[in-house]
Amino acid sequence: MEELMIQVENVAKRYRLGMIGRTTLREEIQRKKAKRRNQEDPTVKIGRETDYSYGDTFLALDGVSFEVKKGEALGIIGHNGAGKSTLLKLINRITAPTEGVIRLNGRVASMLEVGTGFHPELTGRENIYLNGAILGMTKKEIESKMEQIIEFSECRKFIDTPVKRYSSGMYVKLGFSVAAHLDSEIMIMDEVLAVGDVAFQNKCISKMKEVAKSGKTILYVSHNMATIRNLCNRCIVLSAGKKIFDGEVEEAIEHYVTRDFSLNSETILDSLKRPYRTTALTHMKRITYLGGENGVFEMGDILRFQLDWSAKRAFDRMKLRLGIFTVSQIAVGVSFTEDFSVQEGENSEIFSLDISHLLPGKYCLELLMIELDDNESQVKHDVLHKDAVIFEIVASEEKKLFRAVNRDWGHYVLPETKCE
Repeated sequence: MEELMIQVENVAKRYRLGMIGRTTLREEIQRKKAKRRNQEDPTVKIGRETDYSYGDTFLALDGVSFEVKKGEALGIIGHNGAGKSTLLKLINRITAPTEGVIRLNGRVASMLEVGTGFHPELTGRENIYLNGAILGMTKKEIESKMEQIIEFSECRKFIDTPVKRYSSGMYVKLGFSVAAHLDSEIMIMDEVLAVGDVAFQNKCISKMKEVAKSGKTILYVSHNMATIRNLCNRCIVLSAGKKIFDGEVEEAIEHYVTRDFSLNSETILDSLKRPYRTTALTHMKRITYLGGENGVFEMGDILRFQLDWSAKRAFDRMKLRLGIFTVSQIAVGVSFTEDFSVQEGENSEIFSLDISHLLPGKYCLELLMIELDDNESQVKHDVLHKDAVIFEIVASEEKKLFRAVNRDWGHYVLPETKCE
């Protein structure tokens, strides 16, 4: 039987909302009496409304249970507020669970945020000693790893400089290097790879794979699905404080990214938030799929849709740019329409997008209305973010061949190869 490193049994964490300890004992007694009599709060400041709700609670985690074996790299994913960071803090014993039990079999090295445990006035070298001591390492053990830590961090030139003068990138490089090289059986990482440059991120992933193969256990939280795929061999999905999936990485990612993406034949665009500022001379109001059912198309179909928008003036040369993304925000391709004219007021146009070579799955459309001026320069008038409009492609009975396509090949099947 493989050795268990982490056991989480029915763990819950409840937080108290609002201000805590904001009044004296006398004022609290006055508040409770007034509340029982349905009177106004006698301690409330002038101009503010009575509020007795500050004692309400919030359940950040609700009955979460799982086990992690030695040498396993476990990814934890979920939307903001799902309870990921709270879970890591409980495992790291920064705070205690309200209910349930957490058992750890070994020392823990953690990076829950950039530079965790660093003292800004100490140098990089001194902080390596400090972090090692916090993790229970002896001075001799730390010194035996010192050169490896400094070399990996790429901060040798600044290692005797106070870390308060480090950039955020240097902070995370040194912090990760310390956590990865010190002799701990469990490593906990929370979005730490989001700060370093691409080369260092790849270096970190390679190091963490090496660490996992050496028998250490890794818990990794990230919104970057690429790093989850590269590093983890198992994944947990959290939602609203509950564990909703525990299993293979690809299945977990699919469960995570498709959970909140609903399909509709018509999407109202009028009130959707725009991701960045444009001229706003045009404003997209509605998109309606023509064909398919609730935005579901068969592989090989052409996506036809009607777009309705308003314009504050007439335009002679307008284009619609269509970006296609997976629901995990991986870019697949881009297409431009032919030039078309726009009249002042309400407009409507039908467009056809060739999606015949896309593999089965859910996709997002990014819509961008662009005017071309006399110098062929592009002026952006309205834009919709890539998670606003969703469609799905399914394999038909005639396309059984494509059901077994390897996910690692991407999302686009090349046109048929001709024999000469």
